[in-house]
Amino acid sequence: MLFTAGVSVEQSKSRVRAPELNGDAWWNTGGEPLTLRGLRGRIVLLDFWTSGCINCLHVLDELRPLEEEFADVLVTIGVHSPKFAHEGGRDSVGAAVARLGVEHPVVSDPDMSLWQQYAVKAWPTLVVVDPEGYVVHVAAGEGHGDALRRVIGELVEVHERKGTLVRGELDWSEVARARREEDGAARIDGLRFPSKAVVTAEGRVLVADTANHSIAEFASDAETLLRRFGDGHRGAVDGAFDVARFAEPSGLTLLPTHVADQVGYHLIVADTANHLLRGVDLRTGSVRTVAGTGAQWRDGDDSGPATEVDLTSPWDARWWDAAGGVVVAMAGNHTLSLFDPVKGTISRFAGTTVEGLRDGDAAEAFFAQTSGLAVAGERLWFVDAETSALRYLEPAGDDTDGGGYVVHTAVGLDLFTFGHRDGAADTALLQHPLGVTVLPDGAIGVADTYNGAVRRFDPATGEVSTLLRDLAEPSDLLVTDAGVLVVESAAHRLRPLDGEGDTEVVDGAELAVRRPPTVLGSGEVRLTVTFVPPPGEKLDDRYGPSTRLEVSASPPELLVDGGGVGTDLERTVTLADGVEGGVLQVVAQAASCASDVEHPVCRITRQDWGVPIRMETGGPAALPLVMAGTPAE
Repeated sequence: MLFTAGVSVEQSKSRVRAPELNGDAWWNTGGEPLTLRGLRGRIVLLDFWTSGCINCLHVLDELRPLEEEFADVLVTIGVHSPKFAHEGGRDSVGAAVARLGVEHPVVSDPDMSLWQQYAVKAWPTLVVVDPEGYVVHVAAGEGHGDALRRVIGELVEVHERKGTLVRGELDWSEVARARREEDGAARIDGLRFPSKAVVTAEGRVLVADTANHSIAEFASDAETLLRRFGDGHRGAVDGAFDVARFAEPSGLTLLPTHVADQVGYHLIVADTANHLLRGVDLRTGSVRTVAGTGAQWRDGDDSGPATEVDLTSPWDARWWDAAGGVVVAMAGNHTLSLFDPVKGTISRFAGTTVEGLRDGDAAEAFFAQTSGLAVAGERLWFVDAETSALRYLEPAGDDTDGGGYVVHTAVGLDLFTFGHRDGAADTALLQHPLGVTVLPDGAIGVADTYNGAVRRFDPATGEVSTLLRDLAEPSDLLVTDAGVLVVESAAHRLRPLDGEGDTEVVDGAELAVRRPPTVLGSGEVRLTVTFVPPPGEKLDDRYGPSTRLEVSASPPELLVDGGGVGTDLERTVTLADGVEGGVLQVVAQAASCASDVEHPVCRITRQDWGVPIRMETGGPAALPLVMAGTPAE
């Protein structure tokens, strides 16, 4: 596909027919496959996603208001193209659809065939198909909600004039919603895709009951439900425990007693889909917002008064004495934040927002969807889901200029390598872990989610072993006086870690991300990023260049020339001869504003690509990437 710049839906003369849909299985259609031919007259929005990608989860929330606004003309279809091996299984896709409350049709694309037919290069990617079956808009990444509203609105006008638009909500939409509501009502008394858990000083067990949008409090037996914070409906409502609302809460941490006494609450909840931190008074049951505005952070300052700073998918939280506050795993922008509940401030603690695996000074480190935190004295252990890594942060010491903190990786290689392999840490492999804890013997326990296993890392020996297998997406581990509990998310339960002293050594194969590599030739390659402002907007160059492009590579020797930062969205890069392949990392950004208004609304669109490259003699000398644009033949 090629893309035209600055061309409206109505003006475009050359058109690209959308490839027909095919896949392994369908959800929310009664099991019946849908076809684009059968949807003629409707506007179809294809959402290429994968269940472990935080940006994909953001897009699900962005699409919900569009689906409601255009319910009688728009059909959204999720195309689930997996990154990790586990994500490609039917059970895994079905669990993700249920856990995330996806009501639109979803088709599984396990072999990435639709991904390749639509020339997709990144998760998520959105493709708009008009009522006549032609692709009219493509957007990579998140934050395109307003732009899509403009594109869809113009399509409605154009095709109503042409007489090619069909209105009326399809029957299966109502059926899917009714089934979700019925299922939610039936499961509220039990756990539904729980995420994290903590234990109080009195031994009560608090569980983030993610898909029930609430916090469940159990007696010390971890079975007797005492009360629930949140009424079970998605929302962001403060107040008493039985009227408060959360949205997919995940991480939990208890404040030290002296801090809780000062601030008037004991529990902090990482309210993930609301982009908030919530405080819970365990005596009265009241819930309050303590950090975040409810808006998702996109760009700019992420430090300041806690309730005035935008957050982005806080996934876990942990009080850490060494830092003097609550460290928050900000999965949505691959950073760690530090929340001071007494001062009421939050600030960037570590990370640059670039997704990847890079150790060293905390301010310059790369993280990748940090999803679990655990404290062991002067060390903060964490798991990075997208790099399948176990890592830790510790004070740098007096011998380091400026003090501060440094990041180290214990297990994990990069964004694209994973598996289930025990043994020496430098060769061991995990697969999208979401939870971590310090075990009673001082070893580090990992909820190795996509391997369905509990893993053990011994910091003294540097060895990794397996404690338990055949679990349904374990997402956390909880140490209690009675033993260790596993939060088995897809089985909707807490279960004991039976035989926790016994280990086995698994020698699994090294796996790689399923995304097909892009074939390029060595030497000069023309890199082009397309960004076309949506209808009614124009590039914003009032304060300087409106675009920015940053290029790097892994391994670094892949890129001979053309790396670094510039303001053009096109450049020539030189790839090394003799390097078999690697990953070309491209970060593009564009500023646009509403046109022809006195006080325009402006926004930043940003997309990160990690493009796997395979070098072949005589391979193509062009790499086109699309941030947002209109395709043409």
